[in-house]
Amino acid sequence: MYMLACGVVFFPGLFFISRKVLESAFKNWNDADVFVVSERLMSSIHATLATIVGFIIATASNDVMSDRHRLTNEFVWFGTPYVAFDLYAMYLSNYHSQKVKGHEAYREHSLLTIKLFLLRHPLLVVHHMVLLMVFMPITLFLRTGLGGDFFIGCFFMAEFSTPFVSLGKVLIQLGLEDSWLHRVNGVMVLLSFFTCRILLFPYMYWVYGQQYTIPFHKVPFHLQLHCNLANLSILAPQIYWFVLLCRKAYRLYLRQTGSMGQPAHKDGSKTD
Repeated sequence: MYMLACGVVFFPGLFFISRKVLESAFKNWNDADVFVVSERLMSSIHATLATIVGFIIATASNDVMSDRHRLTNEFVWFGTPYVAFDLYAMYLSNYHSQKVKGHEAYREHSLLTIKLFLLRHPLLVVHHMVLLMVFMPITLFLRTGLGGDFFIGCFFMAEFSTPFVSLGKVLIQLGLEDSWLHRVNGVMVLLSFFTCRILLFPYMYWVYGQQYTIPFHKVPFHLQLHCNLANLSILAPQIYWFVLLCRKAYRLYLRQTGSMGQPAHKDGSKTD
């Protein structure tokens, strides 16, 4: 419970302090800029901590099915308040982003603005709710006598891509979407997301097969059906989000190569 209390204080406090610092440092930013960047900063710090903890847990596991690590439950307790508060922070970011655009429904907080947020980000909301209502209870209360901390550590490391995704959003907020830093970060987003959120699953199956001397292609048939279905349900949205990232990267590539390839007009301006 001590780690739960730490999380309750740390993440909302980090979000509040970030807002105050950004409001003071960037006086030309509107509320949407401040809330979006604050939420992204909070997510990046949580993701960095999760990656470090996950690496420690996974590399310390000799038996992938039975080994336990004390950091596992402690970090789940610590991170649970983040998952809950991040939903609220995402709602605030969405609310202020729509409000500055002048949408009538966003004059003040209401059940309608909550409904619109849920409709706008259904997968993210479901993702957070599954973590709170499925992953957290299973990890903390339903593993009596069981290990498997190696796999939980791997899932923690899936957060490795989050800081790069967040940095991309921040660079756009700063008007640096055409900078070399944004392009390099875009490559890191695709590489880290593909490696830690998609290749992660065949890697876990491979490690399991190595321990029990099972050929990789036969590993799914040695696992219970609900294990395979659970992994598939987690993998599916990751593939969907990766496809969206690839499409976005491709559109950005076309826009940048198109602008570089077009000759300048006689008045010195360039085509869009």
